[in-house]
Amino acid sequence: MGHGMRADDTSDGATSVARDTIVAVSTAPGKAAVAVLRLSGPQAGAALDAIAGGRPAPRVAAYRALRSPSAGELLDRGLALWFPGPASATGEDAAELHVHGGRAVVAAVLDAALALPGLRAAEPGEFARRAFLAGKLDLAEAEGLADLIDAETEAQRRQAARQSEGALSEVVDGWRERLVAAMALVEAGIDFVDEDDVPAAARQQAFEAVAELAETLRAALADTRAERLRDGFRVAIVGAPNAGKSSLLNALARREVAIVTDAPGTTRDVVEVRLDLGGYPVLVADTAGLRDAADAAEREGVRRALVRAREADLVLWLRDASVAVPEPAPETGGWLWRVASKIDLVAAPSDADHGVSTASGAGVDALIAAIAEAARDALGGTEHAGLTRARHREALRAALDELDAVLGSWPSLADELVAEGLRRAATDLGRIAGRVGVEDVLDRLFASFCIGK
Repeated sequence: MGHGMRADDTSDGATSVARDTIVAVSTAPGKAAVAVLRLSGPQAGAALDAIAGGRPAPRVAAYRALRSPSAGELLDRGLALWFPGPASATGEDAAELHVHGGRAVVAAVLDAALALPGLRAAEPGEFARRAFLAGKLDLAEAEGLADLIDAETEAQRRQAARQSEGALSEVVDGWRERLVAAMALVEAGIDFVDEDDVPAAARQQAFEAVAELAETLRAALADTRAERLRDGFRVAIVGAPNAGKSSLLNALARREVAIVTDAPGTTRDVVEVRLDLGGYPVLVADTAGLRDAADAAEREGVRRALVRAREADLVLWLRDASVAVPEPAPETGGWLWRVASKIDLVAAPSDADHGVSTASGAGVDALIAAIAEAARDALGGTEHAGLTRARHREALRAALDELDAVLGSWPSLADELVAEGLRRAATDLGRIAGRVGVEDVLDRLFASFCIGK
């Protein structure tokens, strides 16, 4: 049984009147000017009656004295809002209490609500889950809402906002509609099998439509920008011991993140910091110095450094500008920039892409700007709706596999088998927005939400 679900919940999202009413503080914990308590369920109106002395007009904030239902004691004065279902965020009766944000006030009002019959504390993501079950948002929109809550940069916020408003769902639904149209053409051939020209013409139109759609899905799978924007642009600082890698990480972060000493081998594990550069999320990793290490711990650090270099979108291959013959650069999976350090002591070599001095600050701002531009080039252009999660990619790949199988055997397949293959592909696409078969992902998704959302 999923979070907040009862045995009398129906499979299509409708619920019985026996469903619990949930309550939670939806604002962040701690001292604040205002805190918001949310309620949803059949007893939400009765709770307003008991605590706020009645229900205000729907969707109109009313200033009320909030009292303990049992003792009549004044708890606070604040705003009460009433959202009768189904015209509410969760599709059921809902309410909000806006109170002063002191811990004692919030606790007293929350305790008063939980003392009422039929009310209980909400679990993480339970409000959003009820909205999904009521058809107020689909699964892709719910994932976009989760990403919006977690967004750390402006680019992430824009992408998550588009997905939470249904941009990805709209694209996927368009793909499904194209599949349904192709299926209709194939089935027209079945229905008019006695007419010689109809089946052949319909089958050819369907083939062309399916082939075009397959290429569209293939291009969508190849475009990883939306998922990478959600995860962040990965930068690895790699180089020999004492090249200044930890000092560079601190300079890029504008704070002390990594320990800096003159002793070789100080950094033995990956030290990572998240940055917002030009509105894009950038993950910068300081790694262990590359050398033939004597002890097991440092050897493991070197191994991890090489792994990061292969996985990074951008490797900053750092070398001391005074070293005449640098070590060869490691194998990388993305871009590699040669960065000369300590240019306050000696000029950067001619083959360096960038030169920096963490002591004087020379070149650091230029390097930060270049990294921001690289992140924008790699992650930008996601104004369209893209695949943001591995789940989306798996469903789309399964749909494409079905289409490729149908297209590869098209001349020899009976119309009935073609239609069945297209139907399976449409079902796979439906999983992205939660139209079908999403029970296995609901608990994981909504458990990632904060309580009160």
